[in-house]
Amino acid sequence: MLELLESNTSARIVLTTAASVDEARTLGRTLVEERLAACATLIPTVESIYHWQGAVESASETMLLIKTDIAQLGALQARLLALHSYSTPEFLVLPVESGSEAYLAWMKSSLKQT
Repeated sequence: MLELLESNTSARIVLTTAASVDEARTLGRTLVEERLAACATLIPTVESIYHWQGAVESASETMLLIKTDIAQLGALQARLLALHSYSTPEFLVLPVESGSEAYLAWMKSSLKQT
């Protein structure tokens, strides 16, 4: 039986990168423990190419896909900035167009209730 999809959800995916798997793991675990994120998925060894301080740079990083809700974004961003080793960490927010009702309900129950 197919599960129903929920549309117009307040769920969000936040993208960020970290300098190492260990830093990404620490960031993800802290955000989940503090209920600012329902889940943090680590994608190790991505290569980033970017402009920084007038030069083109390249770095091996770990990407985090952070699953959260729109209500948590301000607190999540503040906490990530406080914990992160980068002076300007990536913080991109993607809306979730739709998702399974069960998963979205689990996400909501895993987050701080505001």
